[in-house]
Amino acid sequence: MVTKRLSLLPQMAKSRNRPAKEQGTKVKRHMDLLFLLILLVLLGFGLTMLFSASYAYSFYWEGNSFYYITRQLIYAAVGLAAMAVLSFVDYHLLKRFAFLIYLVAIVLLLVVFAMPPLNNARRWILLGFTTFQPSEVAKFAIIVLFARLIEQNRDRMNTFRGGVVPFLLPLGLVVGLVVLEPHVSGTILILLIAMSMMLIGGTKLSFFGIGGGLMGAALGVAVMFFDFFDYAKSRIDMWLNPWLDPSDEGFQIIQSLLAIGSGGFGGAGLGNSKQKYMYIPEPQNDFIFAIVCEELGFIGAVLIVILFALLVWRGMVISMRAKDTFGGMLAMGITIQVGIQAMFNIAVVTGLFPNTGISLPFFSYGGSSLMMLLAEMGVVLSVSRYSSVEKE
Repeated sequence: MVTKRLSLLPQMAKSRNRPAKEQGTKVKRHMDLLFLLILLVLLGFGLTMLFSASYAYSFYWEGNSFYYITRQLIYAAVGLAAMAVLSFVDYHLLKRFAFLIYLVAIVLLLVVFAMPPLNNARRWILLGFTTFQPSEVAKFAIIVLFARLIEQNRDRMNTFRGGVVPFLLPLGLVVGLVVLEPHVSGTILILLIAMSMMLIGGTKLSFFGIGGGLMGAALGVAVMFFDFFDYAKSRIDMWLNPWLDPSDEGFQIIQSLLAIGSGGFGGAGLGNSKQKYMYIPEPQNDFIFAIVCEELGFIGAVLIVILFALLVWRGMVISMRAKDTFGGMLAMGITIQVGIQAMFNIAVVTGLFPNTGISLPFFSYGGSSLMMLLAEMGVVLSVSRYSSVEKE
C-alpha cells in the first residue's frame, strides 16, 4: 500500500506543476523550514551539551578544556556548509550516482583493514589530523542504492525476485565487511535501515524470514573464523550484569546509571555533573545522554526525546510528500537512520539494550558522523524543496 501511494506522487507533482509552466510563470521552491528549525535546535542543544560533558575530560587529557568543542564546531561548520549546498542540489543526481557511491563505500570499508587497530577494532581511516569512519558513508550508500532499487522494482516489490533478491548481495557485502571490523552498532544500524526501507517499499513481511535466513547463513560463514561473536557476547554479559566486572567492562554502564539516577526530575543544573569528572569514560561520546540526564534531569531527557520525535515526524512528512518514489524512500531512509540511532543510544545509556557503541546524533563527539548526518539532512531538505512548488 505504501509503495502504491509513493508511486502516485510523480503524477500528482506533474499535474500540480503543469499550470504554472503552461502559463509561463516562474516557479518558486521552498525547503521545509520546520524541519530545518528542529534540526538547528537539536544541533545547538547538542553542541552545548558536548561542551558541558567534555571540558573536564578535555582538560585532563588534552590540557585544553575547549579541545573537543572546538573540533566539533569545525565539523559542524563543514557539515552545515555541505547541508546548505546539498539542499539546493536536485536529489535526483544521487540516483544517477547510486552505484558509484556504493562502490566508494565498499572501497573505504576495505581500506580500514590496512589501518592499525584502535580499541581492538579496525573501523577508522587515519588521516593524521583526524580519523574517518567509513561505516558512516556505508549507511548513506545503502540508503541511496536501496531507494533506487525500490523505485526500479516498485511494481514487483511484493515478489521475492523483485522485493528481496536485488537487495541481498549489496547489503550482504556491506554488512559482512562491517562485521569483520568488528562494528556491532554499525551492523545493527545498517541492517535495520535496509530492512525498514524494504518493508516500507513493499517487500512482504514473510520474505524477511527467508532473506534473513540466507543473510544469517552467509554472515555465519564469513565470521566463523573471527572473534565477532565473542566480542558481542561480552557486551551482552555486561548488559545483563555489569557488576560481573565493575572496575572494567561494567564500569561505564554502572557510572551511567548513577548519573541518570542522581539527576532526578530537574537535574543538578547545566555544567554541574559530577560523573563527567573521570567517572564516565569519554563522556563526550556514546554516553553523553547520561550527562544530560544528570545535569538537566528528567525534563531535559524528555525534551531531547521530543525533539528527535519531531525531527523524525517531519522527515516522514517530507518523505510522503516527495514527488517520486526515489525521493520518498531517500528521505525515509535518512529519517529512519536518525530515529533508530537516537532510540538505540538512549536505550543503551539507560540500560535497556547492551552497549553497542551507537552514538547520539548531533550530540556525541565525532567528526565523520556529524558531517555525514548534516550532509544527509541537506538531502532531506532537497527532497522537501523539489516537492514544494509555488507560483511566484
